[in-house]
Amino acid sequence: MAGVRSVIFDLGGVLLDWDPVKILARVTPDEALRSLLLEQLFRHPDWRAFNRGALSEPELIGRVGARTRRSRAELELVLDAVRESLTAKPASVALLNSLARRGVPLYCLSDMPVSVYAYLRFRLRFWDAFEGIVISGEVKLMKPEREVFEHLLTRYKLVAGETAFVDDHPPNVEGARAVGLHGIQFRSAELCAEELDAFLAGAVAERSAP
Repeated sequence: MAGVRSVIFDLGGVLLDWDPVKILARVTPDEALRSLLLEQLFRHPDWRAFNRGALSEPELIGRVGARTRRSRAELELVLDAVRESLTAKPASVALLNSLARRGVPLYCLSDMPVSVYAYLRFRLRFWDAFEGIVISGEVKLMKPEREVFEHLLTRYKLVAGETAFVDDHPPNVEGARAVGLHGIQFRSAELCAEELDAFLAGAVAERSAP
């Protein structure tokens, strides 16, 4: 088994809770409104543009408001709920910290708007575990596009075949594999730890070989 020396982690769904359905349930009891916002905000191409950094938060709110006839104040509350909902997954953070203590170089690659990332930088405490962080809203590139993986590899001088990538979204995992990374689909911290241990053990074996 090829040895992995570095690990890249996604944020939402891996290290952080992320569930738009639950977010909207916190915002309104109106089922029809929740369905409307799910389709016209989170599942609309504008949300991806927002994550890419192609739309600012005010621009996003303006577009969604025009489509849904909902007020700016109401939509601002939804985006506030998005920020507040992105809480750390304890078992995943424990895995991250365990790898850091073992001296494994760790990196972060996340599709996230700059405004949300700036909020999380102040609220969460695990950032020091990473040796490098790439956020889509800053670099204007997104998963599963080849360019964003190549950007991270080049920026931090990583070798794709010696690097694992952990993400909960299958297309992102496939995108990582297409550039030579060892893709791991996140299902739980426990299963992820087992897969990473197998890859990291391969690296130890390579270093020990004569």
